[in-house]
Amino acid sequence: MSLFSKELAIDLGTANSVVYVRGKGVVLREPTIIALDSNKRVVAVGNEAKLMAGRTPFEIEVVRPIRDGVINDFETTESLLDYLITKAGGKRGIFRPVVLVGVPSGITPVERKAVIDAALHVGARQAQTIPEPLAAAIGVGLPIEEARGSMIVDIGGGTTEVAVISLKGIVVGKSTRIAGDEMNEAIISYVRRQYSVLIGEVTAEQIKLRIGNAFPLEKEEKMEIRGRDLVDGLPKSITITSEEIRKAIQPVLEEILNVIKSTLEITPPELAADIMDRGIMLSGGGALLKNIDRFLSHRTGILLTVADDPLSSVAIGAGKVLENYDFYKDALL
Repeated sequence: MSLFSKELAIDLGTANSVVYVRGKGVVLREPTIIALDSNKRVVAVGNEAKLMAGRTPFEIEVVRPIRDGVINDFETTESLLDYLITKAGGKRGIFRPVVLVGVPSGITPVERKAVIDAALHVGARQAQTIPEPLAAAIGVGLPIEEARGSMIVDIGGGTTEVAVISLKGIVVGKSTRIAGDEMNEAIISYVRRQYSVLIGEVTAEQIKLRIGNAFPLEKEEKMEIRGRDLVDGLPKSITITSEEIRKAIQPVLEEILNVIKSTLEITPPELAADIMDRGIMLSGGGALLKNIDRFLSHRTGILLTVADDPLSSVAIGAGKVLENYDFYKDALL
């Protein structure tokens, strides 16, 4: 990597995007969301666009250009990348930035090329990609260079990535498009089914963050929410409990658990023994769900630890690759 260009690491996530600038650390974290007018011109990006979600007139559309960890809309993704790179200061001066983007480990060559092309089209001098679970493992400080097994579970908005890593490479890895978004959808479905009340994605996300949980809490919590009564069409307030939310998202948690178990089942015995000794690391926004570590530990019999900054793990890891490029270059896709 050139020392004469600004170097940026970007976690282009389904729900949130994080930017790391070499020498500065994480400088930006915003929702992966854009508001467009009827002529497909950008009205707002990131935090500003998220405030508009569910509240726009018909001529403004709020969209998420990344679905299940991959580009869903190329032009909109370009606009998002342009915004992130510019806001992070990557386009100042005469030198174009070098960009390293975290992508799902199960990404196809076509999907990977789309990410690289999008970065190049908005002004990157050079663009490369790194598997998200590998970047996350580096970001949380796992010794991936050792001949010992390290296991990471990265639960994002669109995908859950599970990987066993040794000697800077993914030995066994699995990815599922079951993650945080599906938890939100499960909450929406539960409220509609139990209370005949319709709520939006933003409200479901707030419920998940405030009282969502994967394992019984010491003291159950309650939250008042508002939505539209499906019977008479009028606004309605209801009170929902943390126990109900745990019940609502249980099928999603079981899917994530199954991916972890199936990965462990195909892990070489020596590496599996290392994981039993050292435990599993949790990263990604889904790791912030209350007691998800306790739930997974209870069901697997293995200690799980939540990363110190799970939302930034991929970006921090990709940033470390930029700062130690010769050491980590073999890890890039």
